[in-house]
Amino acid sequence: MNSIKRPVNSADANRPPLRSVRLLDQVRERIRYRHYSLSTEKVYLYWVRFFIRFHGVRHPREMGATEVEAFLSWLTTERCVSISTHKQALSALLFLYREVLEIDLPWMNEIGRPKSRQRLPVVLEPHEVQAVLACMGDVYGLMARLLYGTGMRVSEGARLRVKDLLIDRGCIVVREGKGGKDRVTMLPRTLVEPLRAQLAHARTLWSADRAAHRPGVELPDALAVKYPRGGESWAWHWVFPAPALSIDPRTGTERRHHLYVQGLQRAFKRALAQAGIAKHAGIHVLRHAFATHLLERGADIRTVQELLGHADVSTTMIYTHVLKSGPAGVHSPLDAFACEPRAGYTLH
Repeated sequence: MNSIKRPVNSADANRPPLRSVRLLDQVRERIRYRHYSLSTEKVYLYWVRFFIRFHGVRHPREMGATEVEAFLSWLTTERCVSISTHKQALSALLFLYREVLEIDLPWMNEIGRPKSRQRLPVVLEPHEVQAVLACMGDVYGLMARLLYGTGMRVSEGARLRVKDLLIDRGCIVVREGKGGKDRVTMLPRTLVEPLRAQLAHARTLWSADRAAHRPGVELPDALAVKYPRGGESWAWHWVFPAPALSIDPRTGTERRHHLYVQGLQRAFKRALAQAGIAKHAGIHVLRHAFATHLLERGADIRTVQELLGHADVSTTMIYTHVLKSGPAGVHSPLDAFACEPRAGYTLH
């Protein structure tokens, strides 16, 4: 491969040199330097490892456009991956070459990228949401109600800190949302008392951790260096802490994590089936329902955009397409006809 070193810009000049020797360790090191999430780290490492093994454990420096195109084409034709998965694999390879190997890739611009299909979100009706929530108890039920009542993403709800739950003001501060942005959303009045009870439970676990001199919870970015004991404070503790300790995959420290979203997702799927709702939906559908139901009640779309944390109002506009049909939108012309059958016509 005819590799070309990237021109040095201010961002690259301030980037520290890689200390790791193994390629995958270098990828991991650069990802953490960029402050990418743990889920992104796992996904990028998976695709880089897959790409290398696909081509017989050849080093990426020895490969180029032909090998990348062959790999992406195989994913599409043989593995039948979705468009989003295809783009995910491509993003991982772009990161590998640009950020880790520091190789300019003019041929990457010529690689075909599948166009995204615009799909309408699955939305539950208000009575369906109520039926599902009625089938969810304990802490997962509270988390599901919080997601529907605030429009938070599932990861944002799971990572909620005590200090960001402003009960007296009736609002919640969502930290480090998508794109690293903070925002404020409402706190449903009906959840005030259940959340107070959840905080009491969380404080019991926090007190037990402090009595046992366990490490504090994880802090974002470099706050753990700036405030070495910050994770031990009650303010930074999780609103929804996990009942058991776990090993931090990045540091190897045994500490208390927040509840894992997989448990909430499984509880929601069970409740959906128990409520007899025949829709293919995950826990994220509660966020869709939040936006759609607010717009149905006349909420301003800009307000909904801010509550959801969308960078562009066009993303929020997708929910208006759902409103264009059904009771809140245009009616079928067939409904304008008389409903009574003609004489001599028998319904079967």
